[in-house]
Amino acid sequence: MKITIIGTGYVGLVTGACLAELGNDVFCLDVDQKKIDLLNNGGIPIHEPGLEEVVARNRAAGRIRFSTDVAASVAHGVLQFIAVGTPPDEDGSADLQYVLAAARNIGRHMDGFKVIVDKSTVPVGTADRVAAAIREELSARGGNGEFSVVSNPEFLKEGAAVEDFMRPDRIVIGHDDSPAGQRARDMMKLLYAPFNRNHERTYWMDVRSAEFTKYAANAMLATRISFMNELANLADQVGADIEAVRQGIGSDPRIGYSFLYAGAGYGGSCFPKDVQALERTARQYDRELLILQAVEAVNDRQKRVLGDKVVSRFGGDLSGKHFAVWGLAFKPNTDDMREAPSRVLLQELIERGATVSVYDPVAMAEARRVLELDLGADKMSRIRFAEAPMDTLDGAQALVIVTEWKAFRSPDFEAIKARLVNPVIIDGRNLYEPGLMTQQGIEYHGIGRSILTRK
Repeated sequence: MKITIIGTGYVGLVTGACLAELGNDVFCLDVDQKKIDLLNNGGIPIHEPGLEEVVARNRAAGRIRFSTDVAASVAHGVLQFIAVGTPPDEDGSADLQYVLAAARNIGRHMDGFKVIVDKSTVPVGTADRVAAAIREELSARGGNGEFSVVSNPEFLKEGAAVEDFMRPDRIVIGHDDSPAGQRARDMMKLLYAPFNRNHERTYWMDVRSAEFTKYAANAMLATRISFMNELANLADQVGADIEAVRQGIGSDPRIGYSFLYAGAGYGGSCFPKDVQALERTARQYDRELLILQAVEAVNDRQKRVLGDKVVSRFGGDLSGKHFAVWGLAFKPNTDDMREAPSRVLLQELIERGATVSVYDPVAMAEARRVLELDLGADKMSRIRFAEAPMDTLDGAQALVIVTEWKAFRSPDFEAIKARLVNPVIIDGRNLYEPGLMTQQGIEYHGIGRSILTRK
């Protein structure tokens, strides 16, 4: 099938590459010429395991191309996937300017039937606005082309997006019951047929329910994270082990183990933005989502928990003190620094007078960029970007772990002790067992595990 992907960001590039991998003819459009040049020269603008290989293989086979030519992109595909960014606006709502701009471009150039697929995460009712924008452009040029707008939200985890796309646990598609909508359903069914050979993974529904499903899914996962983080903070106070609690409640099949790990708070491009957008949608209907308000408040507070632990151990004035930080990206297997807890930690340490050495396996370049925006160029001299995790430790009062990269799971603890000024680890992801740390002679501070370090 001939497919156009509008937007070569995280969702668009993964979607385009994976659909090309299935043998489709994919045209990827972006207005950013630098990004298109990078892609055409064999580069990848994001870090995502396996993606570079998939793009290269399908570029060589002629199944995927990259361009800024809007007219050519509309002419290419009967299926037009809108996969542009929907950043949060000042009031927390999703900014739809890029989605609607893509819709207007389709309306200006379309000739013949088109299926417009909303792949971007968008609020309930966006399909109606997309359709209105297309009709407006068609009317302006005296056309009356037939089209249908479909909602097909993505459920990709950063760091495992290629695997998630190629082996989806569900495919959600929303369409209307008009003749054009039924025609769109037939085309979407054909497109996703390779994923349904083993068993049916597609959930068909109306458009608004599909739009709502994406926000509901992310809101539920964010809720589980904040729930466990709040319990972990209480566990520290009452003398309980949150890891034992996690196993105890996760064994209940009604609850399960996923997204029950205590930590330093969630970040990234999805959970913070989508929780805020869903709250904004509720306010438009004079409703308050009290649970999600609490989820957001808990997460904002949780991002400060590592800084609080540093201050509790070393005092509020950190002038002249140096710290090591492992992990900068908001999660492993990505270089995404959006809403990353490390940004909150580093800002507090620097503002309290400390200097810091940091290391992340892939996010160093992106971290430099965003931290300069956060702190200003004058304060960047207080941060040293190390070439290896152990190189952060010399002269540091403590090691603070922010991101749970696999490379951090089994370090040389004797070497850590030898290079730190104090044998202190503040573990924001509970990577290590407190009892074993005590045996190693390391003062260990996890999240919700203080009972084990007091024994």
